[in-house]
Amino acid sequence: MATNVLQVIRLRLFSLLLLPAFLVACIASQPYPQGEVLSQPTVALKVRSPQVGQEWVYQIRNVFNQDIVDTVTERVVSVGNEVRIARSGAKAGPLPDEVQSSWGYILQDPHWNPPQKFDQALPLWPEQLNVKWTGFYRTRYQVLGYPDSSYYWGLNIQAMDWERISVPAGSFLTIKYRNTMPFFESYDVFRTANYREEDIWFAPEIGRWVIRRGYGRYLTDGMTWANACWEDYLQWELISWK
Repeated sequence: MATNVLQVIRLRLFSLLLLPAFLVACIASQPYPQGEVLSQPTVALKVRSPQVGQEWVYQIRNVFNQDIVDTVTERVVSVGNEVRIARSGAKAGPLPDEVQSSWGYILQDPHWNPPQKFDQALPLWPEQLNVKWTGFYRTRYQVLGYPDSSYYWGLNIQAMDWERISVPAGSFLTIKYRNTMPFFESYDVFRTANYREEDIWFAPEIGRWVIRRGYGRYLTDGMTWANACWEDYLQWELISWK
């Protein structure tokens, strides 16, 4: 009898362990983008320079279930000592601006939550458009609107390959690279460890990415990475540009 009871308990525990995986399997996640991998271009490609009026429109999906979160329009509104890109969502309405110190070097990044203002500008794409290139940068950031505190930020950029990839806005030659932000400091005092990662397909001809797919995870007291909390897991996909 004791053996039978033990077998029942084990079966129930096994079923409980399988349940999360079963639930995830029932929800169709956003497929990982697949492009045609190409060799390094023989002629160095130039990134399109910014001009007032340039615009990119993105559809944003929840990677876990493919739900459309919003459609965001980003538009260059000034070019000079800084490049400012105004942003608005079809659902969210006006969004914080993106600010670059010079083209390709970001000072104010509104794409993570909460938006960040860096002490020094960081590259938005690989400084050399070459698949062998990597770079690591350290700075501090403030949460936009709260200038009294700053937090450590580390960014690793790794160029991975050249891909031709198709999105609703067309087919583009892109350099795919990965950003990792390991063990950055959060403004949330209850977080004990933080990690973010994103894969980006950047098209030099439009001066912007055509796909951006990223997530974040974090720990609080007593947690391990096996059961870490999730931030948003989103994929941005270009639907039009000019």
